[in-house]
Amino acid sequence: MTSGIEKYEFKPGLPQEFEIIDMAELYKQFSDTLTTAHRTNFYHILWFQKGNPIHTIDFKPVKTKSNSVLFLNKDAVQQFDKKGDTGGKVILFTDNFFCKTEMHTKYLKSNILFNNWYSVSQIELENIAPDFINLFELLQSEFKKGKDNYQSDILRNYLHNLLLLSEREKRSQNFNEIKKGADFDYVLLFKDFLETGFRKQKQVSSYSKQMLVTVKRLNQATSKILGKTPKEIIDDRVMLEAKRLLAHTNENVKEVAYQLGFEEPTNFIKYFRKHSNITPIEFRESHT
Repeated sequence: MTSGIEKYEFKPGLPQEFEIIDMAELYKQFSDTLTTAHRTNFYHILWFQKGNPIHTIDFKPVKTKSNSVLFLNKDAVQQFDKKGDTGGKVILFTDNFFCKTEMHTKYLKSNILFNNWYSVSQIELENIAPDFINLFELLQSEFKKGKDNYQSDILRNYLHNLLLLSEREKRSQNFNEIKKGADFDYVLLFKDFLETGFRKQKQVSSYSKQMLVTVKRLNQATSKILGKTPKEIIDDRVMLEAKRLLAHTNENVKEVAYQLGFEEPTNFIKYFRKHSNITPIEFRESHT
């Protein structure tokens, strides 16, 4: 374990914050980093072309298949399979690259590939392989060219089309659709505020005030869309971060408690036990 979960920024020096890299080359350059728990400030599209590696995201092992694609949101704590005996391609990009318009920002925040609230999004390419490969080759060809005034826009458009194609296919592969509307928009906004505030704000009223809605209205939205109350969603987010810190760092319980906004470690221990039925130390021992 380390003193903190390693978080990696996008590679400096590239013409734009977008990259396509061979998976074998990625393992060759960064094997130790990839196979240790880490998070990044950018998005991943992992195309597994051969092999069946297990990719771990926030304590959940995800089994992959040959010719399948995994979509990972930024900031997820992940670990690549230690075996490394797989082949494929990786697309990496940031918000700065993709979100040049309000439309792009809204799409990235709401699409089901990076915002699947029930599981990590994965698709099999059997039904769309020709179209997916064609779009990927267009992306790769453009990426290899020298940057000019058009390249970023062309790459962004190809990437957007690749995501749209993948999103359509995901909907045909056992996906639970969430109906768009006011409730959905409230949940998106709530989750945005939660991501920046969960360490200090654990009361539902704090978020409803920022959103300019009543606690009752927020409760209606989250219950309808996610089947959970706002308080349950807040607790889930706090517990996820607590587990990340306990499993992947050597910070003591007191330090973890302070990071998560608990003034007294005893309050954190009671909170953790209430939501997991074990103590922080017991959880750490079971994951080390």
